[in-house]
This record gives sequence, C-alpha cells and structure tokens, in this order.
Amino acid sequence: MVKPTRVTNSIRALRYTRDEMTQAELAKRIGVTRQTVIAIEQGRYSPSLELAFQIAHVLGVPLDDVFQYPGEEK
Repeated sequence: MVKPTRVTNSIRALRYTRDEMTQAELAKRIGVTRQTVIAIEQGRYSPSLELAFQIAHVLGVPLDDVFQYPGEEK
C-alpha cells in the first residue's frame, strides 16, 4: 500500500522571521480565524490556492518557501 503524502509548511518559522508575527495577526491579514491558521500550521487543513498565495504574500516569500511537497527537490 502506498503511504499518502502530505504538503508541509514553514508558516510558524516564517512568522518568527517577520518580527514574531502572531497567529492572530496573520489570520487578520489573510481574512481567516486564528483557529484556521493553527490548523494550517499543524497540517490538519490544506488552504485553497488563493489563501496559500495570500499567506506567502503577507510573509513576503515565494509560495514554495511556505509550502513543501514531501520528496520534492528544492
């Protein structure tokens, strides 16, 4: 049986490089709840492509610096 792969993310680490941006601040800037940001950071929720781009924009990095696909060469 093939093990399912999950997209991972670096949101928590990137928030800290942005003057220690809080989950609440990120949530406000992208128009979601803090609970949604928590779920995305923990890998329990995959954001839409539009939301993923908004996250990357707010964090000031390219999309592939925020989200990674397991086994993907960088």
